[in-house]
Amino acid sequence: MSNGRQVSLVIMAAGLGSRYGGDKQVDGIGPHNEILMEYSICDALRAGFGKVVFIVKPEMAETVEGLCGGYLRRKTALDGRPVEVAFACQDFSSIPDFYTIPAERSRPFGTVHALLCAESCVQGPCCVINADDYYGADAYRTMYRALNTLPETGRAAMVGYLLKNTASLHGSVSRGVCTMEDGRLRAIHETKKIRLCADGSLRDLTADRLLNPEAVVSMNFWGFMPSVFPALRRYFEDFLRDLLQARREGREDLAAECLLPVMVDHLIRTGALEVNVLRSADRWFGMTYQEDRALVAGELRRLHGEGVYPESLRT
Repeated sequence: MSNGRQVSLVIMAAGLGSRYGGDKQVDGIGPHNEILMEYSICDALRAGFGKVVFIVKPEMAETVEGLCGGYLRRKTALDGRPVEVAFACQDFSSIPDFYTIPAERSRPFGTVHALLCAESCVQGPCCVINADDYYGADAYRTMYRALNTLPETGRAAMVGYLLKNTASLHGSVSRGVCTMEDGRLRAIHETKKIRLCADGSLRDLTADRLLNPEAVVSMNFWGFMPSVFPALRRYFEDFLRDLLQARREGREDLAAECLLPVMVDHLIRTGALEVNVLRSADRWFGMTYQEDRALVAGELRRLHGEGVYPESLRT
């Protein structure tokens, strides 16, 4: 706990999952039908987190409450207080009035907007994650320690993973490829079409170039202080103004998203933020494509079998 405030786990679970072909955030993948974010919650509570904030689509709130919210409220955090649970809905109602949503637009506006939707739920340090990724228990312990040492302004943290361990055999993936120096993040290049080739090499399909498999990438495992929210809002509003300008010029991208790695890169380049890159001893895995499901299910069975997780995560 930092300065008497609960450290929050903020779970971004409002994405469309278009490549997966369904709501992978609530796909029962564990040996007892656990959803993937339950493992993140379990690891975070063990590390010392005391609050869980779910960012969901409005129509998914009741489902996630039924799966997770009820039993979490009966749990006790390591500091002895009841675990706090909050929900934030990511929808178009929170978009500033100066921007009119095109009738053809159905996609959410990305991870920057998602985190902004949770602003009222976050009063202290927070770790922000994807719902459909498994990050490993060590990542939460590492992040919790970092969040308790971050100053109130100007600093953030990120757990990085090796690119070679985050690609999918079943299609291209998007990753924030990082440039680092002395443990600090210097730049992130959002690379949207990375393909694991049959020979084991990794290729940026857009730029048609090979990538270093040992490169560190962002998997949206961020540590922020509440002071980041004004910068988030300014950046998101500038993003919307750029969309309006593109609309006037007849070139608005109706699928454009405002992404946390791109925003963090901007804040680093403008000197507004320094980001410590943390490393985890655990291996990431996740579900981008439906074909990834069997691998993830097998990994979870193995972890249960090794005693990393109890028979039931819901007791």
